[in-house]
Amino acid sequence: MTNGTNGTNGRSGEIDKVRLGTDGPEVGVQGLGCMGMSEFYGDTDEAAARDTLDAALEAGVTLFDTADVYGRGANEEFLRPFVTAHRDEITLATKFSIIRTDDPQYRGIRNDPAYIREAVEGSMRRLGVDVIDLYYMHRRDPGVPLADSVGAMAELVAAGKVRYLGLSEVTGAELREAHAVHPITALQSEWSLFSRDVERSAVGAAAELGVGLVPYSPLGRGFLTGAFADAGKELSEGDFRRYQPRMVGDAAVANAALLEPLKKIAAAHGATAAQIALAWVQQRARVHGVTVVPIPGTRKRTRIEENAAATRITLTEPELALLEPIAGQVVGHRYLDMSSTAAARE
Repeated sequence: MTNGTNGTNGRSGEIDKVRLGTDGPEVGVQGLGCMGMSEFYGDTDEAAARDTLDAALEAGVTLFDTADVYGRGANEEFLRPFVTAHRDEITLATKFSIIRTDDPQYRGIRNDPAYIREAVEGSMRRLGVDVIDLYYMHRRDPGVPLADSVGAMAELVAAGKVRYLGLSEVTGAELREAHAVHPITALQSEWSLFSRDVERSAVGAAAELGVGLVPYSPLGRGFLTGAFADAGKELSEGDFRRYQPRMVGDAAVANAALLEPLKKIAAAHGATAAQIALAWVQQRARVHGVTVVPIPGTRKRTRIEENAAATRITLTEPELALLEPIAGQVVGHRYLDMSSTAAARE
């Protein structure tokens, strides 16, 4: 394999392994985002979702990603039986800081130390663990000094409740500031052919500090697969993508046209558009000198197999050149409200 990994697994067909960050855990070079198994993407077949977790582990995926906000704790509870059965085989990541209430439109952010100490106990209880492998600050509240938040997270490491620390959607300057308080193992931010904000400053800082990158939505929330062209018309009422600016209306039509080079390259490789998009993330990370473990989300066993196969694809320089302009031509923001993203603070 040729995707910047530093080892292979024992069973044929498994993905390679990589060390997440300079001193982090060794994990499969591709992880699994579990958010959609509980909400945001329409109804879920629980049995199929559980089968997907098993399929991921069989494929060599060992980094499983959740958050206390997904399903307001339901996703952590859903994962508990799987975590219990495979605790020594997986690296478990969860997050704190996004607050939800009974008002479906409300999203708050808390980074204060008292809340962090409360949140970790809730996640440990729902997951059924006595230590969380990788604990992220999901979003940054600029009103709370970063040193206070990371200091509280560092206390969790000292207490044996957390092994490694992560941040999500922070700028390069914020990553450096946090790392000076306590080593940060992973940065989780959106990174794909459609979303390259993270390259402005955060990727460079991560390379400098030895922080691993964990790209979420590496398939552009499914848009890069070519599976739909207008979320507002094609997806169910319960799917949050129906309200994402770049996925609906005229923006969706314009963005769907940007997929033609992706489809052309996929055909040349006998691959899917999704596989080429995932291969691009792996190779783009190498350009920047960072370790990367994307966490595409899925609820289907077949998608696990498809996504894992992407780690064995190498794109040529001409192919990379064809894909290079895409992000700069995307119409619409990646969220309806971009205020809590790193891009808003650059």
